[in-house]
Amino acid sequence: MEYLHASLILHSAGKKITEKAVTDVLTAAGVTPDKNRIKGLVAALADVNIGDALKSAAVMPAVVSAAAPAATLAAAPAAAAPAPEPEEEEEEEESGLSSLFG
Repeated sequence: MEYLHASLILHSAGKKITEKAVTDVLTAAGVTPDKNRIKGLVAALADVNIGDALKSAAVMPAVVSAAAPAATLAAAPAAAAPAPEPEEEEEEEESGLSSLFG
């Protein structure tokens, strides 16, 4: 995933996606770059218009985010249930232990 993110950072910055550039981004991020993976990524992205790919992919998250509030509302009643107070349990344990030692 880091390799793809590095290429997206380069695209966003308006830089050419080359093996050296991807290696530099990964190194700056503290990732030990794998030359074979970088070579494959650069070759795979050579014929891809990243701008067009991002525009067509941007439609999918918009649909997913519209469904997210419904899931949040469904989870809200479960979160509203009061949790038992742990203090009562601690008091019971203390009285049980104190009875052992008089």
